Amino acid sequence: MSTISLDFVSDSAGHSAADVTVVGAVSTKDGPRLHAAPGFESLEEVLTQLGVTGSPDSFARVILPDAPSTVVAVIGIGREVTPETLRAAAGSAVRQLAGTASVRLALGLSAHADVVAVAEGAAIGAYSYTREKGLSERKTAVESVTIVAPEPLSDDEAKRVLETARAVHLVRDLGNTSASELTPEVFADAAVDSASELPIDVTVWDVPKLEAGGFGGILGVGRGSVHGPRLVKLEYAPDGATSHIALVGKGITFDTGGLSLKPANGMMGMKYDMLGAATALATITAAARIGIKTRMTAWLCLAENMPSGSATRPGDVLKMYGGRTVEVTNTDAEGRLVMADGLAVASEEQPDLIVDVATLTGAAVIALGKRYTGVMGNDERASDVVALADSIGEKFWRMPLPSELRANLDSDVADLVNANLSRREGGMLLAGHFLAEFVGTREGSDEQISWVHLDIAGPGDNGSATYGYNGKGATGVTVRTLLALAEQQAAA
Repeated sequence: MSTISLDFVSDSAGHSAADVTVVGAVSTKDGPRLHAAPGFESLEEVLTQLGVTGSPDSFARVILPDAPSTVVAVIGIGREVTPETLRAAAGSAVRQLAGTASVRLALGLSAHADVVAVAEGAAIGAYSYTREKGLSERKTAVESVTIVAPEPLSDDEAKRVLETARAVHLVRDLGNTSASELTPEVFADAAVDSASELPIDVTVWDVPKLEAGGFGGILGVGRGSVHGPRLVKLEYAPDGATSHIALVGKGITFDTGGLSLKPANGMMGMKYDMLGAATALATITAAARIGIKTRMTAWLCLAENMPSGSATRPGDVLKMYGGRTVEVTNTDAEGRLVMADGLAVASEEQPDLIVDVATLTGAAVIALGKRYTGVMGNDERASDVVALADSIGEKFWRMPLPSELRANLDSDVADLVNANLSRREGGMLLAGHFLAEFVGTREGSDEQISWVHLDIAGPGDNGSATYGYNGKGATGVTVRTLLALAEQQAAA
């Protein structure tokens, strides 16, 4: 996990203390222009010759003619200067400067929201995964960032920025780890370690406890692997909390598809199928470190989906937690099976809101691409979460749950099927309907507990692409929104 120090200086501070000073350029119809960069006027007339465009993620490192000992990097901001474009520019610059010890960001900040955004982008972008490098070069993340700003962040603001980045980096570390090194039991141990010095209670269900508890979905997915499944519950209950959010995270540490085996190229990237559980873990530990006054529980549904003589077969019927039965028509639709157990057990505690996070469907990637999180839910809390994400610069999009699709989950032998192989349309929405079946009701009422589903199959990992503060591999998407949601609940 990367660490970074943040410092703040006024506009009058010199720029020679850092290894590289970063200025921003915007893209206009008349070509690139520096954005509020006094002292760097000599660059203005040569931006085009230097290959600077001002577009997002464009990056050029130059030496000032009148100060040859000073290294300057020009980062593109785009056409508009907003907190989000500044957050992305700061993160992109720090990410692309990996291998540099110290960086000074002189991005022409005036509004306090811009200072917060730049600090957050820089802290999140200061990440490098080198744990499994052998003899090749290890470019370490930037260690120190100085931000030119009219005033510094408060201690509480700086703490929140750094803890948010720490949480995002935890998701990235777990996601980028090889599946052979992050089996369900290792993931469970990592969760225990992450919470060990925090006011968080942790309970782990191993295979015997899962069997005794009736967690048929998690057991059914994990029984083909020599690495047994786990369910991990983390509970953070600060004094004075008046509301309760339950997070349920999909944690398939590797997904072969089971006996419904994926093609070879379809297995690449399947180590990322545990990002929902990593997100739930990172969010609750960050909330505890920040001291957010919202009760939170996180349920990590961990299994490895492998083909073997003991694996669940297509046509098998699983008895899920709570008693509902599912005919498994596709063992590669395994995430919803483990999540069903998690949603059912989370419902028993009657939280005010359940949010599940999962790399659930390839259909989400087809529908929304690689940068949008698909959102579904059973009431207007789903729209509230989308609006919250939009306000802090994460891309969420609400999808419907059309009632006519529910019949596609009917089974002749069980309560429902986990997938309908004869109907390809609306795959993401059908998965949402499946999950909704396992959300409990309010005590003494037929009304369901408020539930929001986040499908991060697209933006959860970048593969080999990069943008903004997101490098290759796992991104940590939705952590910022979930922390903001916890803060919103505390203030309600």
